[in-house]
Amino acid sequence: MSTIIRQQRRVLVFTDFDGTLLDHYTYSFEAASQCMQRLQGLGIPIIPNTSKTFAEVKNLQVKMSLETPLIVENGAAIYMPKNFLPEKPRGAVWQNGYWIKTFAQKRIYWQGIIKKIEANHVGQFETFGNMDLDRIMEVTGLDDDSAALASQRQFGEPLLWKASVEDRNDFIEKIKKLGASPLLGGRFLHVCGDSNKGKALLWLLNEYKRQHSTKIVSSIALGDGNNDVDMLEVADTAVRILSPVHSPPELERTHKVYTSTKYGPDGWAEVMNQLIPDIK
Repeated sequence: MSTIIRQQRRVLVFTDFDGTLLDHYTYSFEAASQCMQRLQGLGIPIIPNTSKTFAEVKNLQVKMSLETPLIVENGAAIYMPKNFLPEKPRGAVWQNGYWIKTFAQKRIYWQGIIKKIEANHVGQFETFGNMDLDRIMEVTGLDDDSAALASQRQFGEPLLWKASVEDRNDFIEKIKKLGASPLLGGRFLHVCGDSNKGKALLWLLNEYKRQHSTKIVSSIALGDGNNDVDMLEVADTAVRILSPVHSPPELERTHKVYTSTKYGPDGWAEVMNQLIPDIK
């Protein structure tokens, strides 16, 4: 693998959480923690780019000792700490200690869109909004505190699909005609707007470049699922993390694409330790 850090002055790492930095079954990041600490010591920001909610990611960032921007709900919004950039990001608003850039309509809008066609798909799916805490825990494997954070969605609406792939494809076509841009994640079908992890990555990367115009800036993206494809396609370097439950996402690009041989956070550390070796 090429030595990126010696060629570039700034590297931003964008990472999916579930199944990538977090173990698919246990949600642990312990296998990657030593590598993460090393990257932080090198001044390399680790930026979550995930389907998780702001509440979930903020809680995990505290546990991971990360003080970086967070991209939530499949690119619906970016929350940037005040000191991450030298000046106000273009198009962002200041709220609750963050510069916030949004790319999507609120959750209630998409819940209304789903209601317009749910009569044609009775019994075929459950919406996240209709699940109680016990049900969320059951379908996600989260503990009660984490499930409560997961329920605090602001933008899209996740669906747990229970019928056939054919029925799901029919639903997707119908919801697209109503203006949604559904994303199939590791566990859920996300009904959301025309935002994605790739668009959010590019916006933040370009804003970082604009405010660090004398630096050469590059990006690495890591993900394991179909909803990671957009960011894997646009990053300078794409890393596909092996999953125990599905095949690696298919990409059109062939240049600077790496695939781990280990699962989840073990694979995350495996590839990052080779892409960014220690600087003596």
